[in-house]
Amino acid sequence: MLLHTINEVRQQVKEWKKQGLTVGLVPTMGALHNGHLSLIKKAVEKCDKVVVSVFVNPIQFCAGEDLDKYPRTLEADTKLCEDNGVSIVFAPSPSEMYGEGQMRTNDFLTYVIPPFFYVNKLCGKSRVGHFDGVCTVVNKLFNIVQPDCAFFGQKDAQQLIIIKKMVKDLNIPVEIIPCPIVREDSGLALSSRNKYLSEEDKVHALVLNKILNNIKSCYQKGIKDVEMLKETAYQFLNEHHDLEYLEFMDQEDLEEVKIADDNTRVFIACKVAGVRLIDNILLGEG
Repeated sequence: MLLHTINEVRQQVKEWKKQGLTVGLVPTMGALHNGHLSLIKKAVEKCDKVVVSVFVNPIQFCAGEDLDKYPRTLEADTKLCEDNGVSIVFAPSPSEMYGEGQMRTNDFLTYVIPPFFYVNKLCGKSRVGHFDGVCTVVNKLFNIVQPDCAFFGQKDAQQLIIIKKMVKDLNIPVEIIPCPIVREDSGLALSSRNKYLSEEDKVHALVLNKILNNIKSCYQKGIKDVEMLKETAYQFLNEHHDLEYLEFMDQEDLEEVKIADDNTRVFIACKVAGVRLIDNILLGEG
């Protein structure tokens, strides 16, 4: 069922809880693709009832970002959810979530602020305030739905690590379930923003996955020095790529590393045709 208000969702979840049913939550901003579908299928497999939120969260967009043109496909999203066993699609308006006139102003809205150490790097360094908005909306969704489990993709690995930290620090009673990155056959990580790319752009975008796989191959051959591993990336870049960062960090706490090990996750962000894409890989996996 498609619900738009907090009270409707709370009432329905309350009934489920009375019956002793487990509840899973998949938070999304809509424009659902097979990456989201993998989260939904995992949630349906693990939980008795599943809520998928579809909400383009205005407070996690920074100035000049694509809030207004972010793809909104609620009808198609709802059908995909219903066809795959989702019990509730929760699609609130910004005013339902935050109240009239309160968005994007620190003067009237209470924010959840994650630790500076976790956000002052990778995507958070160029998107100041982004993770404040992410943690705030995710915390609100946890309070509204009160799920037993919540499902997040590994593509947004920094986000996942920060949310796990928030849940631990604030004693939120929800189990965070990480789910693997889903890719196109070409290797390109699925993203709602891939819709902005032409077929030619997608070919250029494959550089992210090529760089990561080559770094992992070099690591498996015995190269552990991070600076040496970074050097292997530049052969793949050309005028079609605007590299924002290529960083090596501990996958648990985002501590920067100089010598890679199996617990090192490599993060990359790059603009292709003006579209900002991210990807990552764990060196000790597989």
